[in-house]
Amino acid sequence: MDFFTPLILAAQMLIGFDADLYEIIGLSLQVSLVAVGAALVLGLPLGALLASLQFFGRGPLIVVTNTLLGLPPVVVGLLVYLLISRAGPLGFLDLLYSPAAMMMAQFILVLPLSIALSRQVFEGLHQDYNLLFKSLNLSWKTRVTTLLVDGRAALVTIALVCFGRAISEVGAVILVGGNIKHVTRVMTSAIALETARGELAFALAMGLVLLFIALVVNIISQQIRQYFTPEDRYG
Repeated sequence: MDFFTPLILAAQMLIGFDADLYEIIGLSLQVSLVAVGAALVLGLPLGALLASLQFFGRGPLIVVTNTLLGLPPVVVGLLVYLLISRAGPLGFLDLLYSPAAMMMAQFILVLPLSIALSRQVFEGLHQDYNLLFKSLNLSWKTRVTTLLVDGRAALVTIALVCFGRAISEVGAVILVGGNIKHVTRVMTSAIALETARGELAFALAMGLVLLFIALVVNIISQQIRQYFTPEDRYG
């Protein structure tokens, strides 16, 4: 296989608006964005709470959250599979081998990441604001809101990290999604399938497209960070 073959193939598929390719890209983005969005909505406030409040069980909760950062994706896929299979407690929802099942798996993978990273960011901010919070006798809701607003630039980076974790996942999504064509086939599972079939050029082309998406997301996130950081925006 010529080294430039995957580059040429990727360009042909993108320029030619290959239907299968764009269907896979669209589903990949849909699954990952929904999972990451849900994880951020839940994880960022939890991270702010852990950073700004002292309560019973806070230490063990932080340890558990940090431990879950190393949770193997295939284990997450297996747990979700057991939950939503016909014999599982959520089997009546009939979610197995559907995009919703993949969203659940990615959500579980990304949630500890959003909590742990946001907690680290908010702990630094809370040290700066702690005396002010106490002097004004602010409620925990106001504290969390303040930390979320002031740390919004760093939160963009957290969102990017979570998105990269989600969209690059393969083990869990194959277990619960089944890699069904036109239904649950995403970019990572397509790469695994084409590699197993010996279609290395197509697999590498898909990998290049995945890298291109990551580049675009990084550029967008950098623009957002500059917008939220006045000193960067105005030099």
